[in-house]
Amino acid sequence: MDQSLQFDLPLINRYDKAGPRYTSYPTALELHEGFTDIDYQQHIAKSNAAGGPLSLYVHIPFCDTVCFYCACNKIITKNRSHAQPYVDNLCKEIAMQGELFDKNRVVNQLHWGGGTPTFLDYAQMQQVMTATREHFSLKNDDSGEYSIEVDPRETNLHTIQQLRSLGFNRISLGVQDFDPAVQKAVNRLQSEAQTFAVLTAARAEGFRSTNIDLIYGLPLQTVDSFSKTLDKILRVSPDRLSIFNYAHIPARFKTQRQINDADLPSPDVKLAILQNVGQRLSEAGYVYIGMDHFAKPDDELAIAQRQGLLHRNFQGYSTHSDCDLIGLGITSIGQVGDAYSQNVKDLESYDQLINQGKLPVFKGVDLHEDDKIRRSVIMQLICHFELSFAAIEHSCAISFGEYFADELQALAPMQADGLLTVNADGISVLPVGRLLIRNICMVFDRYLAQKQQQFSRVI
Repeated sequence: MDQSLQFDLPLINRYDKAGPRYTSYPTALELHEGFTDIDYQQHIAKSNAAGGPLSLYVHIPFCDTVCFYCACNKIITKNRSHAQPYVDNLCKEIAMQGELFDKNRVVNQLHWGGGTPTFLDYAQMQQVMTATREHFSLKNDDSGEYSIEVDPRETNLHTIQQLRSLGFNRISLGVQDFDPAVQKAVNRLQSEAQTFAVLTAARAEGFRSTNIDLIYGLPLQTVDSFSKTLDKILRVSPDRLSIFNYAHIPARFKTQRQINDADLPSPDVKLAILQNVGQRLSEAGYVYIGMDHFAKPDDELAIAQRQGLLHRNFQGYSTHSDCDLIGLGITSIGQVGDAYSQNVKDLESYDQLINQGKLPVFKGVDLHEDDKIRRSVIMQLICHFELSFAAIEHSCAISFGEYFADELQALAPMQADGLLTVNADGISVLPVGRLLIRNICMVFDRYLAQKQQQFSRVI
């Protein structure tokens, strides 16, 4: 499989508009409060009848300090005692959810995100993991993909040893940028020594995959400054890199109002940074997975993509398309059967519902047949850059040309621009179109017209 990228800056500029990241289709904007915990339980029953493995996402919302760029659901506090009531409630939710799923359904994937999961101390992390093992069927042979996001500023060798003992075998380190001026502008002061000590410890303790998160488009960044950060990252050679486009939406995210708009790099500079990133990572042997993700050719994501098995869910790219995803903790989103559901977003509501013995679901969406057909199309394109009409026709019982006649016509200008090819067999996204895969997927999104202003720009 050709996993290369090609930059055409005039094309990128022309297509750079707002659009979804398609961690789901329909997107999370379609979740509504008419969907209740009863609806969720009905989908769990159907899911149990179908069987199959599970994926768990655990949301730890706490952070010690605020990063000004952050758009995550988090709670900023230096008072570590705030975590214990949440941990207790989280364990109760784990027990409630665990009772609803058949015990023979093995957890192939587990991910702790946030916030900052390592805000919890070892006893609290152990409490959550013990509850998880008690109420779900976790693997005991280290063959599961059990990952955690860590902040290197509050992680050390001892923490890494503890995380490994709890069963985690994959780790993601938040970095964003090493330039001191950029770090100061976004209120995230983090040394290279701190970061690489954690990476070295993780490898020594047997973590099988290491990921580093970077962000381009932050205040005061230049092509040269970000290239120096890349130099340092490439020297330690992580298995994966997530290089996100900073979406500056201060009207929606209050902490971003502390960033000086005048310090943000221009669109041309952002594109130049991204072009440099693509070139440098390609030269270093990484392949482009899609969206913001790069991986070494022997990484599981790259292998899954070549084998046509790559999947995308609310946590990003995944190797397990066969798993139902269960969200645990405030704000978490799950995908069980033909529905998406989300938990309440604040600690008070979560506490009240949990202590009433109720699932903390407050909104969701049932997927109808058109949603499922369009999801299949979008997921194939965004994961594999290829789409077989025959495969969709077989799985969805439609005539692709008839069902998507308008969409195929809308792709014609993209084909003329060299983003893709369309023939009798299907759609192939060309190297110049891969950075613009969101634009291509947007053609098949029937909800987009009235919601486009709520998304960040694609590049």
